[in-house]
Amino acid sequence: MLPLQIERLIKEAEAARKKALAPYSKFTVGATLMTSGGKIYHGCNIENPSLMLSFCAERAALISALVEGEKEFKALAIVSGSKDYCFPCGACRQMLAEFAPEIELYLASEKGIKKFSIAELLPHQFKKI
Repeated sequence: MLPLQIERLIKEAEAARKKALAPYSKFTVGATLMTSGGKIYHGCNIENPSLMLSFCAERAALISALVEGEKEFKALAIVSGSKDYCFPCGACRQMLAEFAPEIELYLASEKGIKKFSIAELLPHQFKKI
């Protein structure tokens, strides 16, 4: 059984997904980020006709938290409209590795919930030397 905080995080990610703007792919994603202090930030994917300018839910939640001065993160929940798990893209993984290296990631789908560390998803991240 998941801790209540993580269950809440997943439910709020599902609500954030309903705000996604994905008119081209129809692939909606919601993410919620919990700080070490328990504050929650929401994100959803936002598409643009030039798909390179689209924005992922994970980065939207992270940027919202960073803009508010948050620097310590506990968990990130990710949900999508897919029956399978929605893993963060490479850009999101790199940003999470830089700004939230100890974060726990919870991916929820019809198949259940999987937990990962960012190091598992991005074992050889880019680091400035």
